[in-house]
Amino acid sequence: MSAVSPSVSIGSAARDVKPIALWVIPVADLGGVARHVLDVFRTGMAKYRLVLFCPEGLLAERVRELGGAVITGSFGPDYGFAQSARSLRGVIKSLKPAIVHTHLAYADFVAAAVLAADRSVKLVSSEHGIAGDDSIYHKNQLKAQARSWAHAARLKRADALIAVAESTKREMQRKWRAPERLKVILNGVDRENDDAPAPASADIQAGGPRVLSLSRLSPEKRIVQLLRAFPRILSEEPGATLTVAGTGLEQSQLEQLTHTLGLDKVVSFAGFVDAQRAMKEHDVLVQLSSWENCSYTLLDAVASGLGVVATPVGGNPEILDAEYLTDAEDTERIARLILDQFTGVKKRPVLETTWPGIRDMLESIEELYDNLS
Repeated sequence: MSAVSPSVSIGSAARDVKPIALWVIPVADLGGVARHVLDVFRTGMAKYRLVLFCPEGLLAERVRELGGAVITGSFGPDYGFAQSARSLRGVIKSLKPAIVHTHLAYADFVAAAVLAADRSVKLVSSEHGIAGDDSIYHKNQLKAQARSWAHAARLKRADALIAVAESTKREMQRKWRAPERLKVILNGVDRENDDAPAPASADIQAGGPRVLSLSRLSPEKRIVQLLRAFPRILSEEPGATLTVAGTGLEQSQLEQLTHTLGLDKVVSFAGFVDAQRAMKEHDVLVQLSSWENCSYTLLDAVASGLGVVATPVGGNPEILDAEYLTDAEDTERIARLILDQFTGVKKRPVLETTWPGIRDMLESIEELYDNLS
């Protein structure tokens, strides 16, 4: 694959009078940071022309459908560091962006290397995925420490740094010695229902609560604990159902546990689903992760008026009050929170009025760009 997709006209972007902000993403699929990218390109910036550079794939296709400018190339872990660096260097040379804005560690490291000796282009990095517990993403402490040193080194080249939550900022400063100029810009979400009232008794689904898990099927998401809590829910609401959406290496283990617990008739494994549609078809979302930064899943659930149960980790307490948080091992509390939000005994959560919408988030990013001029 060439460094620049022949279907993209670099010239059309270059003729725009606005300075260019090149967003660099090292993955092609629609997981993780893709939601953030799509929100930004769907809404657009007032002062900057956005251009996406990523490998060819679903993310590039979706941004094109939104009318966004996309350059695809040999970039990301599948192509190796050297090829990725050559591809990014070529795009920067052709496009001459004012801003290079990286997302995810691979892009952060490649861009820091490519722009190490070039200060004419401003480098911005957003952190979406740091975890407080090193064991979540690293097999041993030595590897985790080496990774922290590498991040500390690449931060020295960045002209601006963004953390997506206050907890993210704290971890970046604790682990990577990130500077105080690190700015928190929360993930923006547009509210569908600010009041999010609990349903009246007559409106409650006759079949019982429809519970949704929407995440990667991996140990750190702790779906096992949700399954173990479900018999307690069924003891009060025999018509309750659980949809486990997502894919991952733990699926067969989770399916076996479902069978062992006798839950085959009430638990379904749905694979990949449209998140917005799934939320409209359920009553309560449960996310018992070992760590989250600023979870779009939680934000969407609250904004959509769902009941929500989550763990008090990372940025979750910045989104939810303590009354909706629980230890993942406390199956009784998990069940109680689900049941009470379904029946209306407990009001469902709402976002703070100060939580940014998507346009608010973009204005904060643009303001940060402006301050680099």
